[in-house]
Amino acid sequence: MALAVLLAAVAGLTATPAAAAPPSLDAAPAAAPAPYRNFKVAIYVVVGNVRALADRATFDREYARVAGQLHFDKVYIEAYRDHQFATDDELTKVSSYFREKGIEVAGGITLAAGGKNGQFGTFDYEDRDDRAECERAVRLAARHFDQVILDDFFFFTSKSDANIAAKGKRSWTQYRLDTMRAVARDLVLRPAKAENPKVRMIIKYPNWYEHFQGLGYDLDQEAKAFDGIYTGTETRDPVITDQLLQQYESYSIYRYYSNIRPGANGGGWVDTFSTRSLDRYAEQLWDTMLAKAPEITLFNWSPMASDAGADEGERPWANMGTSFDWSAAAWNWRQSGSRTPAGWARAAGLSLDAVDTVLGSLGKPIGVASYKPYQSSGDDFLHNYLGNIGIPIELAPTYPAGARTILLTEAAAADPAIVAKIQASLKGGATVVVTSGFVSALGTRFADLAEWTPTGRTVAVDHFVEGFGAGNGRLLDDPGGAARPILFPDMRFYTNDSWAVVRGVSGQKGFPILLMNRYSQGTLMMLATPENPSDLYNLPTAALDHIRAMTMQDFPAHLAGPANVALFAYDNGSYVVENFRDQPATATLIVKGDGVKAVELSGNEPIAAAAPVPGGRDAQPGWTRFVLDLPPHSFRAIATSR
Repeated sequence: MALAVLLAAVAGLTATPAAAAPPSLDAAPAAAPAPYRNFKVAIYVVVGNVRALADRATFDREYARVAGQLHFDKVYIEAYRDHQFATDDELTKVSSYFREKGIEVAGGITLAAGGKNGQFGTFDYEDRDDRAECERAVRLAARHFDQVILDDFFFFTSKSDANIAAKGKRSWTQYRLDTMRAVARDLVLRPAKAENPKVRMIIKYPNWYEHFQGLGYDLDQEAKAFDGIYTGTETRDPVITDQLLQQYESYSIYRYYSNIRPGANGGGWVDTFSTRSLDRYAEQLWDTMLAKAPEITLFNWSPMASDAGADEGERPWANMGTSFDWSAAAWNWRQSGSRTPAGWARAAGLSLDAVDTVLGSLGKPIGVASYKPYQSSGDDFLHNYLGNIGIPIELAPTYPAGARTILLTEAAAADPAIVAKIQASLKGGATVVVTSGFVSALGTRFADLAEWTPTGRTVAVDHFVEGFGAGNGRLLDDPGGAARPILFPDMRFYTNDSWAVVRGVSGQKGFPILLMNRYSQGTLMMLATPENPSDLYNLPTAALDHIRAMTMQDFPAHLAGPANVALFAYDNGSYVVENFRDQPATATLIVKGDGVKAVELSGNEPIAAAAPVPGGRDAQPGWTRFVLDLPPHSFRAIATSR
């Protein structure tokens, strides 16, 4: 949650209770929104709102506004944030009000210390006063609630003189990891359990997982010490925000954290900040639920209860029959007689309604097995760029020894035994796909697998060719000519030992983009990734199709189509194809097997199989094709059977 706009917005939520509240402009409709069948909905109530809601008139007015637009099951009532404590009386009152309405209550604390110039501040855990304030906040929340969640500020940025002295010869990363493990034990878990032996302490981890270790977040020891974890699935806008997170991460990060704590990842968490269109908010909610989160937490009460309408932004696709039909929802809301516009709660409800209709028919999520060791970094967030080009990813902190296809990015090179693990997979007949970043990070150790050597040079490639062996290749450029130049790292290899099954061409020189080598019973591939990973989206569609088909040969299905169309796959033969683009897109779902049948899950309508494209790779027998037209920012859910 490292956004200046978020800091400013949250700072505005800490007003003290109003002396009096105006009468409600909206009453809950006769038919309140129905409960969801496949998940629970929670709303996080920040401490400023908690203090305001202690006034019963304010609570009744705001509750009616939210409950009329959205079904929710639970609230997290915050006891502390940014040096502001709720009182015991306020926590007791607000909890009782929600319980009267049949709403489950839990606690929340945000161990943040304000900020400066738009940058977040954290406690200095070498400072006696900060340590005491941390423990006091924990004890207050544990005293009132049997479940308490830590919002995602439980990290450490201070470099005070005391920190510098305490760090000694350790790296900042190691010092912060050591410090925060001790803080979790001594200032959070022990005091909480002493105050309330029944309390379950939940740590919510944010979305910037590639950099956690540098700030003291530990997905290994710390995550296992808490009673459960929670996932920040907010990705907001991929262009205007400082983190530039890709849309697919709202799905993949929940899957990753669930593989860190199987059965103990409580849900996903999305806020309303920094989106240029309301559809981007909807997508974050969908993708969290498509990852099979049992609960979604909406941050936070203030926008859900506001009398202002949701910020819909620019939506030139508004009348294109999108999955998130906000125009119809806003019109229906006006027709209900409401004196205030449809708000963020209605937008959340509409989004969750859409995904709930199909979620129960989807099996367990599956993807190309990928490995990111604890406290590792490299090829930052690349898994999510690959997800955005239609390669489903199942990321885990342990090596997927039994997988038929394995994807290894640069981070996996942190495992000192990685070469031996790859060799064992290849001897077992697996396909192992490594990135150019992985090869470079491994250095001379990679030579035991294949003699691929980074030259240290980059080249601007503007044509792409399929070349599966000796002879002429097939041009993979889009109709209309060359792509814009894309910078790729250059890799030296031995001809006939390895084959560039996709190569980039600049002038009259070729460079490997997808390189293949046979090893024992398996296949080793290298995907050269652009210097700017978002240039994956600028690859010609035919080149993307070939990369997907080659790297997913052991997967039950793959996509053909443009970038920024994602595939979500499940173990019962169901699939979701989602278009993140601002324009309509056509994608082809290519399913392994002849004579496969498909139905649309939203209406149980059959989808006719399409004839293969003459001369295309999928023209070979053993595959069935389904052509899917997708409006902008929309998804289609499909069940297949033989």
